[in-house]
This record gives sequence, C-alpha cells and structure tokens, in this order.
Amino acid sequence: MKSINGTDSVFYFSINAPYQQCEVLYVPSMPDVVMVSESGLSVQVPTNRLRQFVTSDGIKGRFRMVIDANKKIKSFERLR
Repeated sequence: MKSINGTDSVFYFSINAPYQQCEVLYVPSMPDVVMVSESGLSVQVPTNRLRQFVTSDGIKGRFRMVIDANKKIKSFERLR
C-alpha cells in the first residue's frame, strides 16, 4: 500500500458483481468502466485494475482507489 498525501484523492467502492457481469472486463473494446463511489462521484476505472479481483464467484468486497494530483492511480486495493 502506498502512502496517501494531502493532494491525493481517495475513492471507496463496494462491489458485489456475479461472474457473468465481470465478463465485460475482458472485452478489448472496453478498457474502462465507470463506477459510482460511496461518496456518489462517478469515477472511471481501468478494467485491468478490476480483473485481478475476479474469482469464479465474481467480484465482491470493498475497495479503495488512490489517485495522485496528476490523475494517475497510485493504488487500487481490496480492503479487509
């Protein structure tokens, strides 16, 4: 986990998607998905950040994404 500083933006997401809904994450023409954060903001997330969390059940859990001042993703992780 990278450290968070004052210029970073932090977004939290709760995801509960069955495997069938996750199949779209593997479509080459779909490089990003738009998700609504827990704070209500729509955030564009690269599909490759989500793929690592797909299991045979789909994606489940609470996640945190940290973005730096240059709009680059510093981290995307599942919270325990």
